[in-house]
Amino acid sequence: MNNQQLVALAQKYGDPLYVYDANKIEEQYNRMANAFSTVNKLKINYAVKANSNINILKVLKKLNSGVDCVSIQEVKLAIEAGFNVKDIFFTPSGISFEEMEQAVNLGVQITLDSLSILEKFGNKYPTIPVCLRINPHVMAGGNHKISVGHIDSKFGISIYQIEGIKDIVKETGLVINGIHMHTGSDIYNIDAFLHATEILLNTVKEFDTIEFVDFGSGFKVPYKEGDIETNIEEMGITLSNRFNEFCKEYGRDLTMIFEPGKFLVSSAGSLLVKVNVVKPTPNIVFIGVDSGLNHLLRPMMYDAYHHITNISNPEGTEKIYDIVGYICENDTFGSNRSISEVSENDILCIHNAGAYSFSMASNYNSRYRPAEVMVYNGEDYLIRKRENFDDLIKNQVIIDLE
Repeated sequence: MNNQQLVALAQKYGDPLYVYDANKIEEQYNRMANAFSTVNKLKINYAVKANSNINILKVLKKLNSGVDCVSIQEVKLAIEAGFNVKDIFFTPSGISFEEMEQAVNLGVQITLDSLSILEKFGNKYPTIPVCLRINPHVMAGGNHKISVGHIDSKFGISIYQIEGIKDIVKETGLVINGIHMHTGSDIYNIDAFLHATEILLNTVKEFDTIEFVDFGSGFKVPYKEGDIETNIEEMGITLSNRFNEFCKEYGRDLTMIFEPGKFLVSSAGSLLVKVNVVKPTPNIVFIGVDSGLNHLLRPMMYDAYHHITNISNPEGTEKIYDIVGYICENDTFGSNRSISEVSENDILCIHNAGAYSFSMASNYNSRYRPAEVMVYNGEDYLIRKRENFDDLIKNQVIIDLE
């Protein structure tokens, strides 16, 4: 979408506003499917946590995607979006056994990531096949907060506990039908990923009942011009060759699974915000906008970079600004940014806001969460209404203290 189209959407639906390009999501999905097209059995499971709007899920279902869910609520959203339970994979961590039992009752594919839950599950549901999430003890990802496969991570069963897994399987008769790993987000080092892959495949060899291997995801997307990204095409060639070779060694065609979130939806999303104030100080010119960490937490939580442009005045003289939010915290979207000259009421576009953006939004400072719009084949659709005051108080129970 060009600047004029985005400004028109902000005028039509108000601001701040999340806008998603569904055709871009399709493009990313097809790019990934093509990269691994030489694998006989490939399944792409969209990571719902990245963006859980039901309409985004519907777009992916139309592409024959499956889904990866980390909560029972995400499972129910996927069912609401029309996914068959056989295409829903449940990969939680640290949940109650009661929540796990809800997943059992719904009939989705379950992944377990602790020995204690594995034993408890095996004793109660020995006839239900499960996947194992292992921790390969490989440090990969953009930073420590989004690296989840290292030795001190809470996720997965350590590769050093394989014998414990096999003891539980022997005692309970439980069938292990899949092996899973996820090393982290923003992975661009293919060698590190391939190293973890060998650990994963070696784990598969420990069991003779495996039907699929889930490689997780976390592929890095570019956040600015010239930014490093995962070369998905190169990885596709290398990893597909290794996987096909392994299937021959194992004696059957296994299904290769990925669970991308950011890779599919990040670049499809934009957050449009209006400039409330241009505030010069002795050292910095602050641009205060009608949004904050309550709408987009990633820059503050992960030190994530999001490119920011002035779509109201794209050809203006570039000046240096700090773009900040309206929350009573240091909610800085970008520091020392070169942007076309900004005036009050201009619309700025915060790019790559399709993943882990609205899904992490809150009502902090009692602010409303924004509306969401999806553009598909040239048509725009409101897919979430803007909140109002009634939404803030609808679940509060007002008591009489007189």
